Amino acid sequence: METTRLLDAALRKAAAVWITPAGGRASLVWALWRDGALWIAVGGAEQTVPGLTDGAACTVTVRSPSTHSHLTEVAATARLTEPDPDTRTALAAARLNAELRCAQVFRVEPT
Repeated sequence: METTRLLDAALRKAAAVWITPAGGRASLVWALWRDGALWIAVGGAEQTVPGLTDGAACTVTVRSPSTHSHLTEVAATARLTEPDPDTRTALAAARLNAELRCAQVFRVEPT
């Protein structure tokens, strides 16, 4: 899928995206691009994304890592998940090896 390749190329360099749950406001969040999906840690001592729930439809907006201009918007679905140990380690590494202190982790997949 062309969109997935575009996201893959952009998100290899960018660590933040805008996510807008259906009916909600856009939130700038740090995210990890892994296995064709964004992984977003929320709650606890981490970021908040009002309206992001299991099964929520949302829009992901990606800016160009080099020019910071609007690159693409894609429809996606958020799924509440328990990350496997490798993904949990990758999430911590994406936070510069900071301790991951989240209440929930969402896997946000382009639709």
